[in-house]
This record gives sequence, structure tokens and C-alpha cells, in this order.
Amino acid sequence: MSEVLNALFLALLVILAGAAVRVRDLVGAVLILSAYGLTMSLVWAGMGAVDVAFTEAVVGAGASTVFFLATLLRTLPREQPRERRARPATLVGVLLLGGLLLLAIHEFPAWSDPASPASLHVSPRYLRDGYRETGAPNIVTAVLADYRAYDTLIETVVIFTAGVACWLLLPRRDP
Repeated sequence: MSEVLNALFLALLVILAGAAVRVRDLVGAVLILSAYGLTMSLVWAGMGAVDVAFTEAVVGAGASTVFFLATLLRTLPREQPRERRARPATLVGVLLLGGLLLLAIHEFPAWSDPASPASLHVSPRYLRDGYRETGAPNIVTAVLADYRAYDTLIETVVIFTAGVACWLLLPRRDP
């Protein structure tokens, strides 16, 4: 990924982190953190760590957003609906994020490009030596359970902990 794009992503991450801390609305904070997770997944993908990018997109931008929003909807008091208008700063932020995402698409290697970094460096070794080194007949299982076992274990613990935390926050219903 180009240095300019890396600098733009870094600036966007700092802006999103600051906005998540400063925003007073919990739903807004959840959406900003979701954008942060999506941006981080693009950074990971640009660095060639597609498995980490996919996990960040699913957990950081997807599942955690759904868990947070579900928890907020179940725990926040209901109020009367009121008319809300989008602020100009929000529109500018959305357009900026959308533009950066569209710009990032052109930096990714073409789909199934045999000259992409993932296809030239790590993948051939895993495909060549995976069964001999791990004994797993499926290469995906070999990567997740053997080569990346600690990473997979910690990701699983994070997802489990987030699920338990959301479950504990939900109100109890009397039988």
C-alpha cells in the first residue's frame, strides 16, 4: 500500500478514535467504533494479513456492532421519536470515509492474482509443507489450528467474552 494511503488511513483512525471518545451519544459511539473496525480491516488487508483483516471486519465492524446495538436497544429507556436532521459535519465525514474506501479498493491486488504478496510468500509454503508439518488434511484447518493456533484461540476468547458481556448486560425477565 502506498505511503500516502497509509498516512490517510492513520489520520482517519486517529480522527475516528477521537470522535468515539468525544461523542455523547452511545449509538453514535458504536457506529464510529464500527467505522474504526472497518478501517482497521482495510489496513490489515493492505499489509497482506487478509485473515486478520477478515476477522477484524467480522468481529470489529460486524458482530461487535450488532451486539452493542442490540444491548443498547434492550437497555436504553424509550423516548418519544423526534425529528433529526443530519449535521453537515456528519455528511462530510461519511463522504470522506466513502472516498477513502473507494480509493483503497484500487490498491488491492486483483482477485486471484498469482502475483499478489499472499500468493508469492506464505501460501506456497503452507500448501507445500502444511500436511507434512501439521498432519491436518485440510490446509485451512492447518493454518487456523496449527500455524495460527494462539491467534485463533485468543480471537475465540475475545468473541466468547464479548458474547457473555452482552448477555450479562441484557435485562432479566421474570418467569
